Amino acid sequence: MPRRVGRNVDDKVYICKKRKDMNFLELCEKRFSVRKYTSESVSDEDLDYVMNCVRMAQSAVNFQPWKFLIARSEEAKAKLRECYNREWFSTAPMYVVCMRNVTENWVRANDGKQHGDIDVAIATEHLCLAAAERGLGTCWVGNFDAEMMKQMFPEEGYETVAVIPIGHIADDCPQAPKKRKPLSEIVKEV
Repeated sequence: MPRRVGRNVDDKVYICKKRKDMNFLELCEKRFSVRKYTSESVSDEDLDYVMNCVRMAQSAVNFQPWKFLIARSEEAKAKLRECYNREWFSTAPMYVVCMRNVTENWVRANDGKQHGDIDVAIATEHLCLAAAERGLGTCWVGNFDAEMMKQMFPEEGYETVAVIPIGHIADDCPQAPKKRKPLSEIVKEV
């Protein structure tokens, strides 16, 4: 049964089409790096839901130093496939280019650390988890040709942090078991 999950600025109600009720840990366990998609398009409803989740992401001092380019046209997809030429990547029906504002992001005063990349990463993970909730697949791509991305997608004052293919997961999509370090190796109480 669909349930109400939130509203955007226009007060439009979004319906979550969960495959089953799951808690946050189960959602994190479900999400994996998808490297094979069907040709089925992502619906406008699913894309609106996912991007509204992105919009709600937190950022340092609420600067929201990001821009997200939705690449669904054949021309835009072809350009992205030139920037990251992998066979599996070309199976995605669409992409989201996640960009950081290079001048308007919070900077920690005592050491000059810019938080823009961190903020974009938070919003991008919102994207990936929201897509997984909707039954869609994603994969973080950071190994693109950065110089070519600047030429193909020139956005004054922005740089690409990640490219996220998004789509319906192919039935024969490879999925390696999750290998994660135990808590005892990554958590220390001080």
